[in-house]
Amino acid sequence: MSKILIVEDEIIIRTALRKLLTRNKYDVKEASSVKEAGKFNLDSFNLIISDLRLPGAPGTDLIQAAGDVPVLIMTSYASLRSAVDSMRMGAVDYIAKPFDHDEMLAAVKRVLSKAEKAAPVKIEGSTEAITGMIGTSPQMKELYAKIRKVAPTNATVLVNGETGTGKELVAKALHRESPRTQRPLISVNCAAIPDTLIEAELFGHEKGAFTGAASNREGLVAAADGGTLFLDEIGELPLEAQARLLRVLQEGEVRPIGSVESRKVDVRLVAATHRDLGKLSREGKFREDLYFRINVVQLKLPPLRERGKDILALAETFVKRYCAELKKPPLVLSPEAIQAITTYTWPGNIRELENAIQRAVILCEDDREISHSLLAIDLDLVKVDDDEPVSGEARHRRTNSDPNEDLSLEDYFQRFVLEHQDSMSETELARKLGVSRKCLWERRQRLGIPRTKPSQSATGKS
Repeated sequence: MSKILIVEDEIIIRTALRKLLTRNKYDVKEASSVKEAGKFNLDSFNLIISDLRLPGAPGTDLIQAAGDVPVLIMTSYASLRSAVDSMRMGAVDYIAKPFDHDEMLAAVKRVLSKAEKAAPVKIEGSTEAITGMIGTSPQMKELYAKIRKVAPTNATVLVNGETGTGKELVAKALHRESPRTQRPLISVNCAAIPDTLIEAELFGHEKGAFTGAASNREGLVAAADGGTLFLDEIGELPLEAQARLLRVLQEGEVRPIGSVESRKVDVRLVAATHRDLGKLSREGKFREDLYFRINVVQLKLPPLRERGKDILALAETFVKRYCAELKKPPLVLSPEAIQAITTYTWPGNIRELENAIQRAVILCEDDREISHSLLAIDLDLVKVDDDEPVSGEARHRRTNSDPNEDLSLEDYFQRFVLEHQDSMSETELARKLGVSRKCLWERRQRLGIPRTKPSQSATGKS
């Protein structure tokens, strides 16, 4: 059972959250301030949910104090920019008040799922970012350390990761950090070359070896002599070409098609794939002996959805890059755009994120910020985990599915307004509920709560 600490000074919101999370099988503790939260052993919690504005110290103070425990920040719509700043300070996510049951549960489940996948590991070696790569998440720090360890060697490396995660960047880093850096890095996308041409491209050919071979041609393997050969999507390599590649690795020599002579080559191989080569070899679709030969050191690239605040750092880097390329004034992402970017699961990974940012910068007519609509991200369909997409309609059905449920946050909102509107001004009501006056007015309209004339004690305060 996951342990959650709620840090919120408004008892009405804190009570609602405690009941909601307890009902959903979470072990919940409460505190009304950062100071009171300090009485708990923060390391014992799986998640801390804190309001941004608290008496004494802000909720962001918990980010440093909590260490590796993720902190989810709650804030009003009126201070969304402050929530964005808190994410840059290390908050794992934020949620704008007022929110309903399913918005909060989806956020909690998403954060806990990410935290479980990104469990801290003991890392040996330098974890500083490598030139050309962006990210400070634990997975990326572990990757940097492994690259620095294996790069100076001649070991063959297999880079595994989903499409769009940046596998070629890893190959470039391995080459750049190696003694071969002054020699060529030859990159080949095995999926982009037809099966009938791949052997000739890789290993070269003699004049007349086949129809169309009008002259001798050196292959890409020979071109990489003394340097590094990067074979992207090696799982797409035909079996015949795999047999020739195995000879290159085992004997250190290459024989062009149609030739009777081989030539020695000194090539360091870096291969990459998004497929399970072990499974393919068992199915007879990939040579088992080649798989064992290339799987000397395996580096795994995490998908973008598991990289936490790296997503925001990458997005802002792309915004700066494309503003400069397109000669546009410096733009920033709106709070809603940032929430969309950090919530969306990015099945196309970094490539999809970069394309979304490029499109948004091109289409942006504002000279200050990029709105979430330009990103073309469907905010009504965000995957909480791999199996459970939550749509706006489903969220509404689930929220209203049990009429006997304890009071929801909207019920608390409605009851609080009805009980206090005769003695409080609109400004005071909004401040107590943690929302703007505009948001209070909009929610009054939606819930059908008429605004009554305040009593004499509240006159003049609005």
